[in-house]
Amino acid sequence: MRNPVLALFLFATVKLVSVLAPVSASAQQPAVAPPAYPLDAVPDKMPFATPYGAPIALARAQAAIAAAQAEAEKRGWPLNIAVVDSGANLVAFARMDGAQLASVAIAEHKARAAASFRRPTKVFEEAVQKMDFKYVLTLDGIIASRGGIPLIEDGKLIGAIGCSGGTGSQDEVVCAAGAATINK
Repeated sequence: MRNPVLALFLFATVKLVSVLAPVSASAQQPAVAPPAYPLDAVPDKMPFATPYGAPIALARAQAAIAAAQAEAEKRGWPLNIAVVDSGANLVAFARMDGAQLASVAIAEHKARAAASFRRPTKVFEEAVQKMDFKYVLTLDGIIASRGGIPLIEDGKLIGAIGCSGGTGSQDEVVCAAGAATINK
């Protein structure tokens, strides 16, 4: 080509078309819908709607603690065990020999959260750990650690048991033994 300006113009045009071609091709592709936001799901029924019942009696609370304590002793896990009534008020408490002091308040907190929110505290742990729903931690009274289990009798929540001092899974195992005296 004898005209260098024309050659430069044609070269620049070819380069520009080759750069823009992928952009225009991708603009013509159908848009992929973003995944649904999990919190936008609307359940048909109200979750965790177990009605509150009459408060657990002291003797039943102590029996639940005794069963939990027996499980903890069998495994060599010194724990703190709390039982609250359907209003989340402390009814009975046991601190096993050697259980860590910081876990006294945590066991009570787990029991209160399980009663107040009518669900095991494991639900909150999973919301934060598995689903990354960190907003759960902003709710008053939440504890995102397993080891709090509601106590249900005749379809009504009569209280909850909370255990602390071990790992979350150890606390849950011991609580489940205590809850089994009522939840059947």
